[in-house]
Parts: sequence; structure tokens; C-alpha cells
Amino acid sequence: MLNIGDYVRHQITGQIGQVIGYGHQILHGVYVTTLKVRASNSHLIDNQSRFIEDVYSEWVLAEPAESGMVLLA
Repeated sequence: MLNIGDYVRHQITGQIGQVIGYGHQILHGVYVTTLKVRASNSHLIDNQSRFIEDVYSEWVLAEPAESGMVLLA
């Protein structure tokens, strides 16, 4: 299970970020859990953070090397 504070990678877009919360949506009549993630490898515009929300199954735990790069940036 992915927890708040974990660094995750989106399987399709490759975006890396930190889990900040959970959500939900109804997709094709089915209730699904979503993850709310603060993107770490996106360009900041006017000091604004970028947030991404997608279904839980699209996210995987980021490899230590990937999340380490985020911490160094």
C-alpha cells in the first residue's frame, strides 16, 4: 500500500511526486480510490506547486534512486 509521504511514480507519464492524500471518483460506475500527489519533477511556475490526482492503480512506489534525485533537486 502507498502511504502519505511516500514518493511515487506515475506508470504512464513518469511523473514523480510525494503522496499528500487520498481521494475517490466514480469511473464507469465503479467507485475507485485515487492518490493526490505533489509533483516533484515538474517546473514550478511563480512558486506554485503542481498537484496530480489519478486512480491508485496508476501509481507505483518510486525507486530509491528516483526519489533520491527528487531530494537533491
